[in-house]
Amino acid sequence: MNGVEHDKKACPIIANHVKVALVGQPNVGKSMLINSVSNAHLHVGNFSGVTVDKTEVLFDYKNYHFTVVDLPGTYAFTDYTIEERVTHDYLCAEDYDIIINVVDSTNLEKNLQLTSELLTMSKKIVIALNMSDEAEKEGIEIDADYMSELLNVPCVKVSAAAKTGIEDLIDTVVETHISEKKEPKLIFSEAVEEEITTIVSYLQKHKFQAVNSYRNIAINLLKNNKKTYEKLHDEPIWTELQPILIEAARHIELHHDTDDIKEAFAEEYASFNRGIVTEVVQYKEEKQVQKTLTEKIDSILIHPLFGIPIFLFFMWGLFQLTFTVGNIPMEWIDGFFVWLGDVVSPTIANDDVRSLIVDGIIGGVGAVVLFTPNIIILFIGIALLETTGYMSRVAFLLDGFFHKFGLHGQSFIPLVTGFGCSIPAYMSARILKNDRDRLLTLFIIGFMSCGARLPVYVLFAGAFFGEAMAGNVLFAIYVSGAILGLIMAKVLKMTAFKGVDEPFVMEMPKYRLPSLKLIWHTVLTQTIMYLKKAGTFIAGAAMLIWFLSNYPHSDALDKVYAAKIEQSVDASQKIALENELAEEQLGQSYLGRVGKLKEPLFAPLGFDWKMNVALQAGLAAKEVVVSTLGVLYSMGGDVTETSESLADNIRKHIPFASAVAFIVVVMTYLPCLAATTVFAKEAGSWKYAVYLFIFTSIVAYVLAFFAYRIALALG
Repeated sequence: MNGVEHDKKACPIIANHVKVALVGQPNVGKSMLINSVSNAHLHVGNFSGVTVDKTEVLFDYKNYHFTVVDLPGTYAFTDYTIEERVTHDYLCAEDYDIIINVVDSTNLEKNLQLTSELLTMSKKIVIALNMSDEAEKEGIEIDADYMSELLNVPCVKVSAAAKTGIEDLIDTVVETHISEKKEPKLIFSEAVEEEITTIVSYLQKHKFQAVNSYRNIAINLLKNNKKTYEKLHDEPIWTELQPILIEAARHIELHHDTDDIKEAFAEEYASFNRGIVTEVVQYKEEKQVQKTLTEKIDSILIHPLFGIPIFLFFMWGLFQLTFTVGNIPMEWIDGFFVWLGDVVSPTIANDDVRSLIVDGIIGGVGAVVLFTPNIIILFIGIALLETTGYMSRVAFLLDGFFHKFGLHGQSFIPLVTGFGCSIPAYMSARILKNDRDRLLTLFIIGFMSCGARLPVYVLFAGAFFGEAMAGNVLFAIYVSGAILGLIMAKVLKMTAFKGVDEPFVMEMPKYRLPSLKLIWHTVLTQTIMYLKKAGTFIAGAAMLIWFLSNYPHSDALDKVYAAKIEQSVDASQKIALENELAEEQLGQSYLGRVGKLKEPLFAPLGFDWKMNVALQAGLAAKEVVVSTLGVLYSMGGDVTETSESLADNIRKHIPFASAVAFIVVVMTYLPCLAATTVFAKEAGSWKYAVYLFIFTSIVAYVLAFFAYRIALALG
């Protein structure tokens, strides 16, 4: 099999083109199977309108050109979660030729839950019995030929890990593609089959025109499939068909002793799957070595007492690597961008253009690229946890604690990631399958103080508490933010996201050695997405802040201060005048005017217009807050969080109570522009970004008000 990247313009129509939809439950090895097609050309993107990854593989085989679309893993053919919705909608609406249903041979009965539902579709299907090598090791024998006969669907044994059976699978797909479609043998109980026959006879009698078979339409109608109902609702036959469906539902529910048709069909599918497994699967009496090993590892890693401490140790180690090993290339990257700015600066004569390019674009992009090593290490660590099967155990361990605050167990990973950077934290929230759980987690991530806020905390802690207490204050700030996030999650759960908690049902896959190829592909894709999404928006935000803080520029002020600077007696006086000029220019800029305009609104928090401007600048990037304060308090923009002179000025000009309120706002208000943009994309709409702005603004203002008053009361 050779991967070939085709020129779509040169070859718009391919006679022997086969488009395949790759479908399966989570953890069945779909991604590894799609990567086992040697030398294939991978194309990774997003499904239209959603953030779920879409992987396509293009390859040629025996004069056929294949396009394989790897659909998100789903346990059932429903549209409850975003992944299920993407898979469901693609299979129902998109144009493709054949379905490859990948199942786990070591857990066949559970996997057949999805398979049996796929058999109701009017599409050609091939079943790939993956992990057949693991099944043999566990003493599980599957008669693939007999299974093919029972289902009237081709079943092929494969192993993506061992790369066996791949060509047999592709040969079967080709053969199925060129052959006439066969009707799958999906047999229900006598009561259901009776009602199916009644509906089919009615449709045949009226010669109803449809793409799907009458049997598939009947099954979907009995299962209360919304889209099937919508298509038939406006048809003339609907008036007569509706009473038939009502009577059919009563008959089936009575037969199953339930008033829920979904529950009745769940029993039907389960019975059918058990029957298939009983016929085609045989178990040897040999000891199941792999299963025993998994149980031994689980007895330690998900121990009721030691499980969480062990996980916290793993996460501590991951973050130690992230911020120690990651800091080494950060210094090189930072030095490169400083060097680039020094090289570019003398080549530009115009002061404004030079400032825009060097301070705005190069500085802004460099600030994002700087964090790339940390992001890569984080992604590698999380990918290792996922591919080995450990991540499912972590969610299981933490679910009970997080449910007390309305969060899901899997929320822990994006929340912890938020302490490094909110952008990858928002992206990692994709592991949450339920829309409500994912949105709730997205709204809470911002309360985990990212690394960009650390310079602000260091500055104020050093200015007001000294070196002896600064470390404890920093620890208290981070812990307070995390606790506040959990409290806000509970509040949101009781208001905006109220509803019955989703039951925690998660598969515990066997422990496996990580696939280096799969980890490389995952990390590379996510890193490129991070640079593409974050880098462009940070650069734009930096240019916006540069413009708002530099215009309108007063030439009159320049002339006045030029004369003063010329008459200055020493270098220190000259620097002081230059800083004073910078403060005056910033005060009359657009950013300064907005800050002064909003000053009365923030007076109850003890903020002056300079603090307002610093917070506004922080909306673009939290690191900008320190340099903005430096300019505003006549120290110049080239300052750091450890500048003693800036700390002295902060202490002189900002009251302690106001400083406490300022820190509370920095802890809780809207994340940077790049993170907010990624939040909107992950949430699915910009309206959620508006909700986040309103929510965080109210929380920040109210908490800062109380913090200010309490600090005043304590003196």
